[in-house]
Amino acid sequence: MNDLIPCRIGCGACCIAPSISSAIPGMPNGKPAGVRCVQLTQNNECRLFGKLDRPTVCGQFRATAEICGTDFDAALMNLMELEAQTRDG
Repeated sequence: MNDLIPCRIGCGACCIAPSISSAIPGMPNGKPAGVRCVQLTQNNECRLFGKLDRPTVCGQFRATAEICGTDFDAALMNLMELEAQTRDG
């Protein structure tokens, strides 16, 4: 099992790559994979982080070196691949 790592401030890959089926403030039907969450700032920071209206699935995400890699591009690629595997499989 991979160890948890702290999120990189300003990454936001987990707010872009995966689909989210639950409601998000500003996105009542959730969001499709590959679409930026409306709650992600221009600096790639979550406006809902630590707030009660943050979707449960977002709060449950745990960053690991295996998933997040060393930078935004690696994280986005890895999360998009996981999304594709979930969708296709």
